Amino acid sequence: MYQSYSRKVFWLIIISTIIKLLVAGLLELGNDEVYYWTYAIQSDWNHFDHPPMVGWLIRLTTLNLWWVNEVTLRAGAVICAGLSTWIIFKLGKLLDSERLGWLAALIYTLSVYTGFIAGLFILPDSPQMLFWVASLYLMAYILLKREEENLSVWLLLGFTIGMAALSKVHGLYLWAGFGAFLLFTRIQWLTNWRLYVGVLVTLLCIAPIVYWNISNDFITYRFHSARVTNTRVQWDMLGREIVGEALYQHPFLFIVMLLSLFGIATNRIRFARKRIRKWLLWMSIPMIILFWGVSLFNPTLPHWAGPAYIPLYFMAAMYLQQRTNRQFPVWIQASFILVVVVLTAGIILVRFSPVNFGSQQKENYGEYCPTLDLSGWNDMSEQFDQLYKADIAAGRMNQDAVLLTHKWFPGGHLEFYTARETGIKLIGIGELQDLHKFAWLNKERGNLQKGADAYYIQASNLPYDVKLNLGKYFSSIEEPVVINQVRSGKIVRYFYVYRLRNALQTVPALLP
Repeated sequence: MYQSYSRKVFWLIIISTIIKLLVAGLLELGNDEVYYWTYAIQSDWNHFDHPPMVGWLIRLTTLNLWWVNEVTLRAGAVICAGLSTWIIFKLGKLLDSERLGWLAALIYTLSVYTGFIAGLFILPDSPQMLFWVASLYLMAYILLKREEENLSVWLLLGFTIGMAALSKVHGLYLWAGFGAFLLFTRIQWLTNWRLYVGVLVTLLCIAPIVYWNISNDFITYRFHSARVTNTRVQWDMLGREIVGEALYQHPFLFIVMLLSLFGIATNRIRFARKRIRKWLLWMSIPMIILFWGVSLFNPTLPHWAGPAYIPLYFMAAMYLQQRTNRQFPVWIQASFILVVVVLTAGIILVRFSPVNFGSQQKENYGEYCPTLDLSGWNDMSEQFDQLYKADIAAGRMNQDAVLLTHKWFPGGHLEFYTARETGIKLIGIGELQDLHKFAWLNKERGNLQKGADAYYIQASNLPYDVKLNLGKYFSSIEEPVVINQVRSGKIVRYFYVYRLRNALQTVPALLP
């Protein structure tokens, strides 16, 4: 029976991997993905808003930036998702049975967050998921195999949690949740010196983050702390967070998780060992409640709490296991159909929709349309390349003309699709909270020099008054050349290419 389920999981991974790689080649990179490309082109021990792991992963899958395209960038997310799915299966087997592992693997694959947000798109969550589920497996191994005296397992646990934190700092919750579980269920383990050696390994892993922040005035923590300073209760934001988490986990699977929690609370669903149930809850519920609490006062994003739902996958799998003998329960079938429909419709809309789903006003045409984040940048960059080369050949712009951006988006798209393909240097000019990583890229590229010419490409869905904000730094700004983004014969966005002539002064990256 084990061999049968292991084969099923193997083919689940292979088939889902092939599908994801095909999808990766059909969609251009999104705002966040192109931004994390900057982590790869300028590696560092930490970055303005996140640790360095995602940049290292991109370097790995692009063969140190030698083979660069949408598929190779996203390959790291797909590979990590495949490995994580296998660990989920093994963890389910350890907790109860191969069948539980199989059902949990299906849930992990179909979850929007683990299967696609972190499992297809290249984000800091992508490598974090691999180390997160590995850490959960090691904790369960220590608990169920009575390996608390095994130093090597504690060292490995410290390493995987450290790697999770090097992906996103809230990976440290793994120690917090596990520590709270031990405090209330196995307090004697808190005297085990091996546990603290594991914690020390984690601290050594995150030392680069601390070192970088000491060197940069702890800018990462000042940035994130500034995002949670509101003290006024806003119930609507809590509601949006909960709905967002339900959608990110998958609406049907979220319902199954709620049903499983009700079953756990009423003792209708039981694990063979009661402490496993408590451990799963400690590794999940407090983190979810934490982000719900934050969302009461400040805007949050649903994927922040995403890892906290992984322990609930096993409860949902146990719920399904106890209700049916089917290898593909009805809830799983319905979840699969919804994923296929939404994914297919999304690809068709992004690539072929003749309309945008945002603003129809010319001054911000396409604003708030999600399909524009994943399309149009490659074609625009090809047309800009022709314009740029023609300008240089005709002497209309200086040979050392640069491309400007005032914000990390669309700066990421301009960096990946325009500057990388054209060879023009991209320079950021703006405020630190807008530029993010581009402020550090400027340290290598230099600031806008006096007398230089520059281009500014403004997407209509990202309104920005170029003349008002940049006019004082140049002798003149010409009327823009308009590049249309066309889908199925209809214009869905405008790109305005401004020529900014003769910088009046050397302009620093960070403006007051």
